[in-house]
Amino acid sequence: MNEDKGARYHRLRRQAAMASTLFGAAWLGGLYASGGSTTLAALATRAAGALPAALAPAGAVAAFVGILAAGYELISFPIAAYRGWFLERRYGLSAESLGEWLRDHAKGFGVGLVLAIGAAFVFYGCIHAAGRWWWAAAAAAFSAVAVLLALAAPVVLMPLFYRFAPLEREALRDRLLALCREAHVPVLGVFEWALGEKSTRANAALVGIGRTRRILLSDTLLAGYSDDEIAVVLAHELAHHVHQDLWTGLALESATLMAGFFTVSRLVQNPGDLAALPLVALIFAAVSICLTPAANAWSRRNERRADRFALDLTGLSTPFISAMRRLAAQNLAEERPSSVTYWFFHSHPTIEERIEAARDVR
Repeated sequence: MNEDKGARYHRLRRQAAMASTLFGAAWLGGLYASGGSTTLAALATRAAGALPAALAPAGAVAAFVGILAAGYELISFPIAAYRGWFLERRYGLSAESLGEWLRDHAKGFGVGLVLAIGAAFVFYGCIHAAGRWWWAAAAAAFSAVAVLLALAAPVVLMPLFYRFAPLEREALRDRLLALCREAHVPVLGVFEWALGEKSTRANAALVGIGRTRRILLSDTLLAGYSDDEIAVVLAHELAHHVHQDLWTGLALESATLMAGFFTVSRLVQNPGDLAALPLVALIFAAVSICLTPAANAWSRRNERRADRFALDLTGLSTPFISAMRRLAAQNLAEERPSSVTYWFFHSHPTIEERIEAARDVR
């Protein structure tokens, strides 16, 4: 196979991700089919019996989710290390030592476990409170949580993994804030994102909602790109807020949640049974995977529109093209994916598509 470096890197990452998914499915499916989930649920319930009666049900749910998460972590950790650290180092995209990566991975597992336990509480709470319409209540509750996470991510989650500081380049800061005012997108401020401590990639983002919305520019972007290039990249991020792409994305996520919970309600005889949780997770994951191509197609449409907005707002087609080429090289983008890969895995148009579109608006 005659592959370039980027294509090979992404192929290996996809293979690792698919292996991790299959291992997870085997863990959950094997546990449910063998009756192991019934045994573990009973053990979790007995262990929670030591708690006060009012807390025992929640304790059982937390213990069982912890067991499921720990089991998956054990079987998937080698793949996670291969995908998250080894491949990144091999292809020159990671600036972390193995010890630093392990600390971040442990931190991520802890955050994920807390969120998973919280999700299980919401799931079982909706089943007990909403009766036959639990699936609609659960979709609404999880959608509300998604909004809260989008609001909290810049101030609660991201600082767990990265350092941020107000941008000191006054001219660039003022220019970006002027772009925000022109686009009628208020922001809290412009911050330098210490991405270079962990990665060689360059990135810019406009994160948060309302009072938490802020511009993030990676130190790697600030170090190697011109102010024009940074401005047009930021204008692309602004477009997503102008066009309410975050909210339409949350609406699509809500539709996926509704489809997943409805499917569970039809296929699982007693979803309120703690031992059925592995089957619930499997069904939900299957629905999500099936809807991924449609979600990616919608995302690619939004990305094309954001590119056009950025070019119209700034008039910087030449810096846009140079930024796309440099970002593709620095971040090791997959420039020529197969049609199947593009359809199922790519949430953005290819770099060449974006550059050709930019040439057309000169």
